[in-house]
Amino acid sequence: MEIDEIDRKILSILMTDANKPYTKIAEEVHVSGGTVHVRMKKLMQMGIVKGSSLDIDYSKLGYDVTAFLGIFLDKSSLYEEVLEELRKIPQVVGSHYTTGNYSIFAKIVCKDTDHLRQVLHDKVQMIRGIQRTETFISLEEGIDRPIDILEAE
Repeated sequence: MEIDEIDRKILSILMTDANKPYTKIAEEVHVSGGTVHVRMKKLMQMGIVKGSSLDIDYSKLGYDVTAFLGIFLDKSSLYEEVLEELRKIPQVVGSHYTTGNYSIFAKIVCKDTDHLRQVLHDKVQMIRGIQRTETFISLEEGIDRPIDILEAE
């Protein structure tokens, strides 16, 4: 299966506003609502669309600190084990296996710096295989957007 320009337009619209009804998308793309539905089902079956999620402002729920954590592993073969343990920590909301200085770069959301310290000390740094960590506290998120899949290649 391949995707075409209509699929890309549908994706682009939903990446900007995931709540937009299929009927409104259909009007913009000049197809029927049923076509949008069928194409979205196809995109899900292909694994291009993996689901949907809510964009939450964590600070309004009392989580005022976002931090990024560079994780050094004792050896790279421990990656899967360490990742499995990180998944058990609710405050770890994202991670990437990386090249460069760190083996893993993780995103953590906490209520305040005391909470961050507790998560780092009592949970993250207790994981077998983690040699050490470096923490970067985010002062502000300047850009958070989807990639423009319609841009000229």
